[in-house]
Amino acid sequence: MIAKEARQALALQRFAEQNRQLLEEIRELDEREQAQQIEWAFEDAAAELGVQPWEYALQLIAESPEQLQAMRLETHREVAEALGLGWEEYCQFNDIELE
Repeated sequence: MIAKEARQALALQRFAEQNRQLLEEIRELDEREQAQQIEWAFEDAAAELGVQPWEYALQLIAESPEQLQAMRLETHREVAEALGLGWEEYCQFNDIELE
């Protein structure tokens, strides 16, 4: 599985590779501005799909449906812990079906 620290960077890279027109439009900008434009376009694309940017990132980097599901659950578990909620309670709040 892809390390958590590398997921966002890889997702942005894959997003950029899939959006050649965007790369063409921003090629005159400096590297920092290009990165910012790619990130904004990425966030807009996630919104158009009706998902959060973290979910879209996972969709772009997952190598299989099983890996996508595992990364989703991992992320949800981390959020539950950060919120101080028990896993079952968190799942009920977020309509996550336990397997």
